[in-house]
Amino acid sequence: MITIRDVAKQAGVSVATVSRVLNNHSSASEKARLAVQKAVQELGYHPNANAQALALQNTDTIGVVVTDVTDPFFAILVKAVDKVAEQHNKSILIGIGYHNAEKERNAIETLLRKRCSCLVVHAKALSDEELSQYLSRIAGMVVINRVVQGYENRCVSLDNTKGTFIATENLIRLGHKHIGYIGSNHKINDEKERIQGYLNALAQHNLPMAEHRIAHSSPDFEGGEQAMIHLLSYNSDLTAVVAYNDTMAAGAISVLNENNINVPKQFSIIGFDDMPIARYLIPKLTTIRYPIDLMATYAANLALSLVDTRVNTPIHTQFNPTLVRRFSTEPCD
Repeated sequence: MITIRDVAKQAGVSVATVSRVLNNHSSASEKARLAVQKAVQELGYHPNANAQALALQNTDTIGVVVTDVTDPFFAILVKAVDKVAEQHNKSILIGIGYHNAEKERNAIETLLRKRCSCLVVHAKALSDEELSQYLSRIAGMVVINRVVQGYENRCVSLDNTKGTFIATENLIRLGHKHIGYIGSNHKINDEKERIQGYLNALAQHNLPMAEHRIAHSSPDFEGGEQAMIHLLSYNSDLTAVVAYNDTMAAGAISVLNENNINVPKQFSIIGFDDMPIARYLIPKLTTIRYPIDLMATYAANLALSLVDTRVNTPIHTQFNPTLVRRFSTEPCD
């Protein structure tokens, strides 16, 4: 990331001079102004919005960066942050990252330019290094659903590996030996951790891993359908599946129904997240609860406490995945 110091070095002036030019201060000479403007253009520098926001010391607005507001998971996250904001007579502004580093970066910078000095950030595409740079400069920034080394006390996350381990082991204890996995095709840590939990459970119970029992697709209804079709095409012995999320599980169930495979009598399936849809599927979906509402509430309170001494720092709670038993699983004959 290009910094104001890089601009100063390129222009051959001090950091203070660069700051005066960028803020159109009358004391900046024309020569310095031209040199700084040329350096800014050559380096592709964007003014450090986070520093500007911090200088304003405005805590009336909480910024929230999410991946996609159309996803129920993120809708719950935003709602939880909004409730905290309302309790403290504040409002929220939302930025959307869409699993894209440039969009995530722009979302953070835009929120800071809009005078958000505390942020709850869900970013999957930005590197740990870049997030560390933001965290070092933005006192009120908290990262959710990810852990950045060195800033663990400002990160709120869940043990995804433990979640899919619990799901897979539950199916094994029900007698299932041929268990598939439906995963996300997004190259993010959540997917890496969830598939690892599935593999760990198979290994611990001495069940073989087979590549044709694993299918990846987009983490939505259509992706769940495509992945389930793939698994059925390659496997005649599958009796159960662990899905990356509840939405993919719902898509998978629709394919099973279309193929006259009864859930759960002939086939068991477990989702992940415990989104509202899980309670309204037929059959109701057994899933792993991801307490995103509790986590987002904690993250918002933590972010506020970092910039506003009137807000008590919340006591850290370890968030853990738990199994929610419903009706999409049965013992294997």
